Amino acid sequence: MEFSGGWDSRAVLVDGHWVERSPRSPEAAGSLRREAVLMPWLAPRLPLPVPVPEIVGADPLVVRHELVPGEPLDESGEASESIGRLLGLFLRALHGVPVDEAVRHGLQPAAEARREHEDLLDRFRAEVVPLLPADYRTAASALLATASGLPFDTVVHGDLGPEHVLTDGASPTGVIDFGDAHAGDPAIDLAWALNGAAPPFARAVAAAYRPSGGDLDRALTWHRLGPWHEVLHGIDTGTPAYVRSGLDGVLGRLTGGCAAS
Repeated sequence: MEFSGGWDSRAVLVDGHWVERSPRSPEAAGSLRREAVLMPWLAPRLPLPVPVPEIVGADPLVVRHELVPGEPLDESGEASESIGRLLGLFLRALHGVPVDEAVRHGLQPAAEARREHEDLLDRFRAEVVPLLPADYRTAASALLATASGLPFDTVVHGDLGPEHVLTDGASPTGVIDFGDAHAGDPAIDLAWALNGAAPPFARAVAAAYRPSGGDLDRALTWHRLGPWHEVLHGIDTGTPAYVRSGLDGVLGRLTGGCAAS
């Protein structure tokens, strides 16, 4: 059985127990190889189950890990506050992992992650800003200027959303998809949880994590950047629907507020 397709890799369930993933691009192959080095070291340091992939095929590249049980999070459910609290504690543990040690065990280093981030911001300026209505472009450019000064000093998941938090309905059962893990800004992992999730869930995450005012500000910046990726994905894949929905998200979030404040 193939899982719903991710942008970077394909994932197939084998024998009801194993997840096999293969890259869709050379860049994604590099991320999968990093995961296979990093996650065996990182997993024991975290309070929730995470995938621990190993390389089972080199050409073409295939990695395999045990299925992490559970269903994608519904943060509006009855157990949302208790799940939010445990996710906040998970993020505190992840962000407390020594970054230098993690880099030695395969984490993408800060200099490389920062360079990729700045290259992405350049693409946003060149390819997304011109697609926006003229009266939004000043605010959009100011957002990108703010985003160029963010820190890169912490072990982060890098792509945390409700589809990557698994639960049994009552409690979290694991966090998946560490393909974007890097030495980066801890606020990137708070972006959805504090600004895109249901308010009771967001408040529970914040109460457990205890973000600073600076964390809150940067999390909102990352949240506002989220739909920009969808626009580029639509451009790169020739999918106008992604471009349109991404632009709608860019415009909506430029003026949106913070759910956890």
